[in-house]
Amino acid sequence: MHTYKAFFYSFLVFVICLFFSCGGRGTAIENKPKTFSVLNLSPRKVEVNTDYPASILGIQNIDIRPKIDGYVKNIYIDEGATVKRGQLLFSIDAPQYEQDLNTARANIKIALAEVNAAKMQVDQVRPIVEQDIVSPFELKAARYTLEAKLAALAQARAASNNARTNLSYTTIYSPVDGVAGILPYKVGSLITSTTANPLTTVSNIKKIYAYFSINESQGLDFFLAAKGGTLQQKLNTLPPVTLVLANGTLLPVKGKVETASGIINAQTGSLNMRATFDNPDGLVRSGSSAIVRIPRMIDNALLIPQKSTYQIQDKTFVYLVGADHKVLSQQITISASHGQFYVIGKGLKVGQQIVLDGIVSLREGLKITPKLIAADSVYNNP
Repeated sequence: MHTYKAFFYSFLVFVICLFFSCGGRGTAIENKPKTFSVLNLSPRKVEVNTDYPASILGIQNIDIRPKIDGYVKNIYIDEGATVKRGQLLFSIDAPQYEQDLNTARANIKIALAEVNAAKMQVDQVRPIVEQDIVSPFELKAARYTLEAKLAALAQARAASNNARTNLSYTTIYSPVDGVAGILPYKVGSLITSTTANPLTTVSNIKKIYAYFSINESQGLDFFLAAKGGTLQQKLNTLPPVTLVLANGTLLPVKGKVETASGIINAQTGSLNMRATFDNPDGLVRSGSSAIVRIPRMIDNALLIPQKSTYQIQDKTFVYLVGADHKVLSQQITISASHGQFYVIGKGLKVGQQIVLDGIVSLREGLKITPKLIAADSVYNNP
C-alpha cells in the first residue's frame, strides 16, 4: 500500500513538472519577437510629376456672327466639319440690301448727270463773263453749283459702297482654318446682328492652349527656385510638359509652359498659367478637359513605399525602428508621389529605418526582429 502511494505521488509530481516545463517553453516561443522587413532610408535622385487640371482651347476660337438682319438661306458646312480660311459657310436672305445697292447705283447716275449739267453751265457762263456781258458773279455761282454737284456725286458713290458692303454681309466666309462647332440655327431661321448665339464657332486647333492654375505657395516656390532675371526666362527653364487626356491617355507630343498671369486671383489665391501643345491630328478639341503634368527633378529625395504608411484621420504615419528594436509611430508629410512611392517632405531623416510590410499587426513600442532589405530591391521591385 505504501509503495502504491509513493508511486502515485511521484507520478503526480512528474506530470506537474512536465506541465510547467511545457508552459514555460510556450511562453518563451510566444515572447520571441517577430521578424519584419525594414528599409534603411537613403537619399535618391528621382523625377516626380505634379498634375494640374486644365481646360483646353484652340489657339483661335472665332464666333461667326451675322452683321445684318435676315433669314438663313443656305448652310454650306456641317457640324464638326474641317473648314479652310475663305470657305463659304452661310448665305443670308436679305433682299433689301440688294435693293439698296440698286437705288445707290441709280443715285450715282442722277448725281453724275447733274455734275455734267453743272459743268456745261460753267462752260456757257465763262465766255460771256470774259466779254463783260454778264457779271463775274454768274461764273462764281456756276462753279459753286458744280462743286455742290460733285459733292453729291461723291456722297452717292459712298452710299453705293456702303450698300455693296451690306450686301456682302449676306455671304459669310470662314476667317481662319479650323473646325466648325454646333449650328444652332437652321435654314429659314430669322437672325439679327444682336442674336445671342453665334451661327457657329470655328476653332483653330492646330495648336491648343491648356489653361491651369497653381496656388500662390507653389508659384512662389517656382519663381524663387527658377533661374533667370525675368518671368519669361524663368518659364523657359521649365522642362517639357505632358498632357493627360480625359480617358487617361497621353498626347503623343510634349508641350511647353509659355505664360503666367501677372496677377494672383484674389478669390482663389491661384496663379493662372498656359501651356501650348501641337495638335497635328486634331485629336484634342477646344472645350475639352485634361491634366497638365509637369515633371520635377529632386536630387536628394527620401522615398518610401505607399504600403509602408497608414493613416489616422487626415494624417499619415510610418513605423520607425527605435532603440532595442522597438517600433515607434512617426507622422510624416508627403511632398509628391512617384508611382507606388511617396516623396517625404517632413518627418523622416537619412539613416532611419522604417518597417516595410505587415504594419497592420504592429503597435507602439512592440519589439521586433528587423530584417534589413536592400534599397535597390525595394525601389526596383515595388
